[in-house]
Amino acid sequence: MGECTADVPFGVLARPVVIFDFDGTLADTGRAVIRVVEATLRVHGYDPEAMGDLRRFIGPPLVDGFGLVCGVTAEEAEPLIATYRSIFAREVGPKDYPPLPGMVELVEVLRAHGVRTAVATSRLETSVHDMLANLPFAPFDAVAGRLEPGRSTKADCIRAVLEMLGCTAADAVMVGDRHHDVDGAHELGLPCIGIYRDEDARAELEAAGADALCPSAAAAARFLGVVLR
Repeated sequence: MGECTADVPFGVLARPVVIFDFDGTLADTGRAVIRVVEATLRVHGYDPEAMGDLRRFIGPPLVDGFGLVCGVTAEEAEPLIATYRSIFAREVGPKDYPPLPGMVELVEVLRAHGVRTAVATSRLETSVHDMLANLPFAPFDAVAGRLEPGRSTKADCIRAVLEMLGCTAADAVMVGDRHHDVDGAHELGLPCIGIYRDEDARAELEAAGADALCPSAAAAARFLGVVLR
């Protein structure tokens, strides 16, 4: 595992395709997600204060989040998911999911160096397309999100990106902030750079076996063989 330090060699994980997670990696959706989760729980008679750490919703599919936090089956989660999506669509706007520091610049620099960039996310594909349209990222070469039915896991979404781009796992590296990103990438044979912003996130990525641990976009850039200005 690589740790981002001053003596990290440039380009140790440089590949011609870089695949990014969306929530918590490209965009700071955490506060919006938690706010909508809290409202959803109240609608369905749950006390958000009693449900533990709601940050567990950031990253995985909603069905997994409600299953983990509420102890419901996939079928029982369906009305909660419907409520969540309705509230999110009605109340969440671009100001609620700004780009995370340095990520717009990282995508731009990679593209300037001829690297193809893509997004693989557990968020619904229609949702991520709508949200990206409101953010200042350079166009991505491929975007794959959750499809219902047909594409449900992070590995499914990464595989879809590889197919869209006509490349193999040997051509690509994943960048993400949760163990789901590491797990999905490793399932397909891709290395994964983990970006963390607190020690809990770092510990999660380390336990998952992330191939590099980076506290910022600038640090991740070193592993990808580019420099942020």
